[in-house]
Amino acid sequence: MKQVRLTVNGKLYELSVKPWDTLIDVLRDHLGLTGTKEGCGLGECGACTVIMDGKAVNSCLVLAAEADGEQITTIEGLANGDELHPIQAAFIEHGGLQCGFCTPGMIMSAKVLLDENPNPTEGEIRRGIAGNLCRCTGYTKIIESIASAAKNMEEN
Repeated sequence: MKQVRLTVNGKLYELSVKPWDTLIDVLRDHLGLTGTKEGCGLGECGACTVIMDGKAVNSCLVLAAEADGEQITTIEGLANGDELHPIQAAFIEHGGLQCGFCTPGMIMSAKVLLDENPNPTEGEIRRGIAGNLCRCTGYTKIIESIASAAKNMEEN
């Protein structure tokens, strides 16, 4: 077992983890943060995307020990109490949710994109979510959701 310190959604956790525990395992099984989904377990689908020190990462590929000392944000950390983050609200408003399985990872990738580029073009949005697969849609509503969120965030 290895001791790790993770700051997740602004809260510090000190945990004992096995050397092979992945970040998604710790988030879901140790901390009960089940919003992050595991799709492929190989880093191919993006369903498990979280933000680690400002970068989108596939939490199925990061060992918990590698995340020691890092700042991590999950989908649960975006809302402000009962007030959804503008990206979350835009996904609801524009139907970017579909079945919802890929949605947390899509939203986290969109958050990193909009933090780095608050006014992206459609092509930049497509590149920003390129690591996230959705099996329900042709991505149109997801892209519309992210573009709307960017506009709303820029106005506020």
